[in-house]
Amino acid sequence: MSNLDVAANKSALKKKFFNYLLPSVAAMWVYSIYTMADGIFVGRGVGSSALAAVNIAMPFVNLIFACSMLFSTGASTIISIYLGQNKNEKANEVFTFNIISMICFSLIIMIFSLLNLDKISLFLGATDTTIHMVKDYLRIIICFNGFFIVSYCLEVLTKTDGFPQLAIIGVVISAITNIILDYIFVIHFQWGVKGAAFATGISQVASTIFFTLHFFRSASKLNFVKFKFDFSVIRRVLSIGFPDAITELTSGIVILLFNQSILRNIGESGIVTYSIICYVSTLVLMTMIGITQGMQPLTSFYYGREDEVTIKKLLNMAIKSITFASILVFGVSMLFTKGIVGVFISSDNLDLFNYSVKAFRIYSFSFLIVGYNILISGFCASLEKPMNATLISLLRGFVLVSIILFGMVQIFGGSGIWYVTIISEGLCLFVSLIILRKLLLRNINEDTDTLSA
Repeated sequence: MSNLDVAANKSALKKKFFNYLLPSVAAMWVYSIYTMADGIFVGRGVGSSALAAVNIAMPFVNLIFACSMLFSTGASTIISIYLGQNKNEKANEVFTFNIISMICFSLIIMIFSLLNLDKISLFLGATDTTIHMVKDYLRIIICFNGFFIVSYCLEVLTKTDGFPQLAIIGVVISAITNIILDYIFVIHFQWGVKGAAFATGISQVASTIFFTLHFFRSASKLNFVKFKFDFSVIRRVLSIGFPDAITELTSGIVILLFNQSILRNIGESGIVTYSIICYVSTLVLMTMIGITQGMQPLTSFYYGREDEVTIKKLLNMAIKSITFASILVFGVSMLFTKGIVGVFISSDNLDLFNYSVKAFRIYSFSFLIVGYNILISGFCASLEKPMNATLISLLRGFVLVSIILFGMVQIFGGSGIWYVTIISEGLCLFVSLIILRKLLLRNINEDTDTLSA
């Protein structure tokens, strides 16, 4: 192959990579921004206690999205591999089976959660001040949980189907719906946290309808077909999706642990500060997840074709993208801290405002590292190496955070809480790089039995 052919192939691969990456990141940004809109409307329209209540309920929302990732990442990977092998019929069977499984799973979540709403609210850390608002918010979110789960999965599978631009359109529809309804329900009708919950739930209904209609079009490679129940398929889907689900679930666990530590060592005002950090951190995490998900369908596709050279090129592109994004979000966070904090709470409350600015700047250093851990975990998952991906996810999302949070609070008290994430992400990166190096030093396609499954 001539140098010109090599350059042309590289250019075509880069174009394909960014055709997936940009809509994926944009979709995540839109999702994050309209999630932040909830916080802005609640914080400004209801008050700081309501903002704290929504943050207390957030781990349950993370649980819902973790359930969706449990199904969507695994299904996307398997479907991409089958499409790379030109096994379209098998891809459609997995697609349909996965959607039906998610619907059944969401009904179980709804019934169980509504029957245990009081216990869940107290477990999440609701106080006498916030418990009624936490329950009001959760009750509505629980009823809409099926749309949360299915909508996100369909968005991921729309990109897998080869229509990444449609994914961003669907998310934009959801975002616009949510923001408009936030204004109507929270500000105009003054429904408080109930209004924010209804706005979020209805927005998920809108995106679910949009994505579902796509898969009934003739242009879609993926279609709803008859299938036979096969436990091995769902087991394979869940094993691949488990690392990403752990990443999302442990995000909720971390919020829960932080909330409890903050209440004990700082007080309810600290929850308001952490709420602001969580909203911005969600935007950063979703950016990194968006880059990773832009890479994953392509690496899985070329893994199906046993094209190791192209897989490594895609990884290199993703690493460069993560580096650029990490530096950018860190710079913006440090330069515009006061403006970011001021969006959520008024500077009239000077003590809370200044404390939040200081805590946010400390936390922002973690933005330089977190993307690499997410990328390496996602890369392992896309190659059907779930054990490696799970190890990284558990370390960064639960094990290291729990240990370091306990240690920092014991040594430095409440002020040590804001340093926990940067330390835990840094230690996890050391392990992630070791895993990635071992993976790249051997033939990543050596487990050929997985491909023929």
